[in-house]
Amino acid sequence: MRPATAHPRLPRTPLPVSASSLLPEALLLACCCCCSLSAFPSLCLWIRHCAMALPCRALLLVVVVAVVVVGGVSGGGGGGGERTFIVRVDADAKPSAFPTHAHWYEAAVTAASGGGGQWREGGPLIHTYSAAFHGFSARMSPAAAAALAAAPGVAAVVPERVRHLATTRSPRFLGLLSSPPSALLADSDFGADLVIAIIDTGAGSMDRAFPANVRLGNGQVLDGVSVYGGPALQSGKMYELVYAGTSSGAASSSADGYSASMCLDGSLDPAAVRGKIVVCDRGVNSRAAKGEVVHLVGAVGMVLANGVFDGEGVVADCHVLPATAVGAAAGEKLRKYIASSTRQAPATGTILFEGTHLGVHPAPVVAAFSARGPNPQSPEILKPDLIAPGLNILAAWPGGVGPAGIPSDGRRTEFNILSGTSMACPHVSGLAALLKAAHPTWSPAAIKSALMTTAYIKDNSNSTMVDESTGIPSDVFDFGAGHVDPMRAMDPGLIYDITPADYVNFLCNLNYTEQNIRAITRRQADCRGARRAGHAGNLNYPSLSATFVADGARSTMKTHFIRTVTNVGGGRAVYHATVRAPEGCTVTVQPRQLTFRRDGQKLSFTVRVEAAAPAKKMEPGSSQVRSGAVTWSDGRHAVNTPVVVTVQAPLQ
Repeated sequence: MRPATAHPRLPRTPLPVSASSLLPEALLLACCCCCSLSAFPSLCLWIRHCAMALPCRALLLVVVVAVVVVGGVSGGGGGGGERTFIVRVDADAKPSAFPTHAHWYEAAVTAASGGGGQWREGGPLIHTYSAAFHGFSARMSPAAAAALAAAPGVAAVVPERVRHLATTRSPRFLGLLSSPPSALLADSDFGADLVIAIIDTGAGSMDRAFPANVRLGNGQVLDGVSVYGGPALQSGKMYELVYAGTSSGAASSSADGYSASMCLDGSLDPAAVRGKIVVCDRGVNSRAAKGEVVHLVGAVGMVLANGVFDGEGVVADCHVLPATAVGAAAGEKLRKYIASSTRQAPATGTILFEGTHLGVHPAPVVAAFSARGPNPQSPEILKPDLIAPGLNILAAWPGGVGPAGIPSDGRRTEFNILSGTSMACPHVSGLAALLKAAHPTWSPAAIKSALMTTAYIKDNSNSTMVDESTGIPSDVFDFGAGHVDPMRAMDPGLIYDITPADYVNFLCNLNYTEQNIRAITRRQADCRGARRAGHAGNLNYPSLSATFVADGARSTMKTHFIRTVTNVGGGRAVYHATVRAPEGCTVTVQPRQLTFRRDGQKLSFTVRVEAAAPAKKMEPGSSQVRSGAVTWSDGRHAVNTPVVVTVQAPLQ
């Protein structure tokens, strides 16, 4: 949330005097004692004013602050060293005598600063906040801030900290340049004053990598990744490698090797691994915890190796010792190399940390951990919606926790490299904030539509994005509509908008009862109109997903979708439809041309999908997925709508 403009000086609104009868004698006495101190004439006059105006609870903030100020703060806040503080308050604690929160805030700052502060013409307040939280910012001395922090209704008083931009890659990767600002940043005022909910987002990578490769004694080099930043292994030295899953690495000869292969706590034999690089299988305990186990038994390094079910997806971690992660293929080569060694010719290797590489190809790729579709509860809606950078992202990190995220890690940092859809989601949410600021009248559905219909599916090698876990091209259930493209989303041309009534019809057509729907909408639901919507797939979503059951009774299977688009491209426009039909399917669009006479005009079209039954009998419960697209273009905009056809075989 970005603060508002500087707060103007508040008018001196007369306050009622009838509330003075509610003051207890103790508070009146406090007022009198304060006003007997000639050093605080302005504060005394102000407290008298409050005493005549505020009820007991309303005066608590005033008197508590005043007493602290009188005890140790001179006029103007005292103590010197004034700085900006951000104050968070309980919004419901505002005394009723103050007409606005801003009046309350100014009175509180005046009292905390001794009533004689020297402020600029606009008064003591710099900004007020009311969106993400309630509060204000103001310049005052540390002593005045401490007095204010002890007052009722004040939740926190935090010194302002200037944060410089530390995101090193993703804005540029997304085309968001700050100097000079890109169109989206400039037109959106950098997303000022907005709070955004979450979009269903998958995770991809950027054109950046943190290589930490394993060089083996036989000359092989296995690709790995790591952001370990401590003392490196001795340059030029080859260390003995040991696979913890063998009996030689286990803590006891009777162990089955499974616990040791996972490098679980207490599973390794210090005598067998001391001074060596240990290979650990991925799984069970956390990646950082494996490094801690290896470190505590005296090993000098670790290679975290994927198994066949983990695939090729690896994550760069900030380990507590020199360590790297390798994919399944490299992990298998490493285990075989160690297994073929002898006492006379032991397996050796080292880890080569190469820092940060930019301009990596291919990029983006779909991260191995990224959630996949379809959504079994409502396959009519394509999931995920899209993907965004979520692999190896520089992110804020709590100061009380080491970068490895384990208790024994005594290192401290304000930023860390993190991975997950939890990293992709903030990217998309931030883009949604920028779009909302640039287009204030757009609904959440319109913003999602702009992001989805302008997404791309080709990487920087001009091939379909690769699935990191398999190394083969990904599909629509991996990336949804594609990877976000903020600059194109700024001007999508057409949008698919959705009203609350449309969502109710969607739930009705999914066979939710009116009672179920009422629990969601908090109002009476009427499913009678849902029949006009036809079926759940007719929700005005920026994708088309058809699911057929291949029961052998039909040679072809058919369905249709009705969609309505709104012209946001800036006036008159003529759009033509281009169809890329899924393999084995026929897709027709009626009409094939949409002629818009004005901005904001809505026009509808119908998409009919016909799929041929599989030529061969499918295995029970299996499915075939085919994808295509319908693209509307006016020569300046290309509005892409994915078309997904899923053919399922019955379970029996």
